[in-house]
Amino acid sequence: MQDFSLGCNGRGIRHCETLPLEEQFKMLRDSKVFDHFDRMPQPGEEREYIRLANKYGMPLRTGLWSYTAGRDEAALEKNLRVCKEAGAEFHNIMLYTRHAAGHVVSDDDIVAFYLHAWELGQRIGMEIGMENHIYMWSEDPRRITPIAQRVRAQGLPFQYVLDHSHVLLKLDNPEEQDVVGMRAQVESGEVVIDPYESGNLIDDWIAQNMVHWLQIRPVSPNGPRNIWQLTDNGHYGRACQYPFTRPAPGQWHATWTAWRVEPCKEVVRRALRHHYSTPGSPLRYITTDMIDMPDYGGGTRYSLFEQNVAIALWFRETAAQIRAQHQPGEASKI
Repeated sequence: MQDFSLGCNGRGIRHCETLPLEEQFKMLRDSKVFDHFDRMPQPGEEREYIRLANKYGMPLRTGLWSYTAGRDEAALEKNLRVCKEAGAEFHNIMLYTRHAAGHVVSDDDIVAFYLHAWELGQRIGMEIGMENHIYMWSEDPRRITPIAQRVRAQGLPFQYVLDHSHVLLKLDNPEEQDVVGMRAQVESGEVVIDPYESGNLIDDWIAQNMVHWLQIRPVSPNGPRNIWQLTDNGHYGRACQYPFTRPAPGQWHATWTAWRVEPCKEVVRRALRHHYSTPGSPLRYITTDMIDMPDYGGGTRYSLFEQNVAIALWFRETAAQIRAQHQPGEASKI
């Protein structure tokens, strides 16, 4: 079975302040726990990213960009070529909820964008996938499986980037459920987002054997908003990040309790159990995603990179344990 490549999101290779790009690559290498740098080369810095990736032996295997259907189809091709030149293998497409024409993207719009990206990727030599994410069409988790089914009906795989934090964000949080109009269905049990309940959405996605890339960022059921950084519209950041390990006094604005990290850990364990028990599992990329920005860890005073390293160490240990249970003698390859 193919080994994982474990990366760190480039927005999290920092402590509390942004660091020079070369320092980021050096920190990543010196941690001795990551395999790659998870970020698309930023505009105007493409050659510097490639130079530093080669200098520090930290390849740019994965990266993402956000797109608007009806406007950014040409930008997608340009970005795929940039990623290919940088040695990347997989591009994560985040497609905004609204089309350039102003309407909420339809299933037809989403499928058309995916098919366009797939064709470009095949021609350029880049794998593509779509992620569930706030502010994107996929923030509504009820839309994921119907889109996957429609793509597969075209004879193509639906390559999925699972960010469980953007589902668990809505757990025990009616305000977040209301963002996509799903509160009534959650309360009635028609839609299950709790990973500990049978029939939940994340288990279904994993069982479809479509998760190519797993992103690890804890959130807490009904977790605290980020009151240390405002969004562009002047609101507190959404509760999209909860520290993986206990911050030191004064480093965070809320009380930390270990049990709140357990739903995140359980999703990772389930993805790993599926991977090691399923021939042909496509899961290849893992990234730790403790990052800055208002909806995440912007303005916080704990080290984002130290949190990412802690997640990476936990992941490697957990993956080795689960692999040993399913494939004795193979755990040392993690």
